[in-house]
Amino acid sequence: MSIATIEQAAVETRGHEKYDRLIVAAQALPRLQVAVVHPCDAATLGAALEASALGIVEPILVGPLGKIAAAAAALDADIGAFRLVDAGHSHEAAQKAVALVRAGEAESLMKGSLHTDELMAAVVRRDGGLRTARRVSHCFVMDVPGHPTPLIITDAAVNIAPPLEEKRDITQNAIDLAQALGVESVRVAILSATESINAKMPSTLDAAALCKMADRGQITGGILDGPLALDNAIDPEAARIKKIHSPVAGQANVLVVPDLEAGNMLAKSLTFLARADAAGIVLGARVPIILTSRADSRLTRLASCAVASLFAAAQRACRPLPEV
Repeated sequence: MSIATIEQAAVETRGHEKYDRLIVAAQALPRLQVAVVHPCDAATLGAALEASALGIVEPILVGPLGKIAAAAAALDADIGAFRLVDAGHSHEAAQKAVALVRAGEAESLMKGSLHTDELMAAVVRRDGGLRTARRVSHCFVMDVPGHPTPLIITDAAVNIAPPLEEKRDITQNAIDLAQALGVESVRVAILSATESINAKMPSTLDAAALCKMADRGQITGGILDGPLALDNAIDPEAARIKKIHSPVAGQANVLVVPDLEAGNMLAKSLTFLARADAAGIVLGARVPIILTSRADSRLTRLASCAVASLFAAAQRACRPLPEV
């Protein structure tokens, strides 16, 4: 047997214990009422139906009824038991799904076969949207083979080049998510290309400022350190060689990236080179938003639903974010 064959067999047989635990935890909670926006392809509709069968969500299917029916027929699935909300096109589907949340009829949104920009435009509208006082941001909850714990990477999908004040919200959103997932000690690495502060590298200055903001109580619930390079953020030996002594270096479970480009490349490198899975969720709005990609696996989509359910349960247990 060739080395390539052995490696491929290892990939195919590896477990998904981290995601399996999330799914089991979500199954113990009340079903999450999810407005699925424009579920007109087999992948999105199939994930919603499977998450429903597992007892994680109660989907409300929002979109053109003919296209939803065609997607269900392609799956040979019966959707007669689910609530359907007709919408003429994807923009209208996003608006109607947001309206369901505002009316208290849904606790989460799930992206279907529409562009992320279409969905988020309806979410962040000042009139009739789901804005809060917190900046909306995206988190990947990544199951990386060989890494002992899930890694939260933020922001890799919403905020392109966030300034310091937005990075504060991005960091706080990620800490809140980690706590909702049951992480006892949230260790946040503010990433850059180096662990030294360099005035010519703005991301190192932002990292230092975020750490001081945490010291002053402007960011709560986690232990921050930065700037840190990726190696000394997640590898204890790299941190030891660099002589970095902190409760975060070498054992971070939240990675805050400098900008969307860095985060997107980091997440996709882990997905396509390290065979990691990447469950996606948007936070900072009135409800969690399940944001998946057309390339996502079945398990990744289910894990995204589980993450949203766990976060929504944490929201119910505390005061919601103030609206704006």
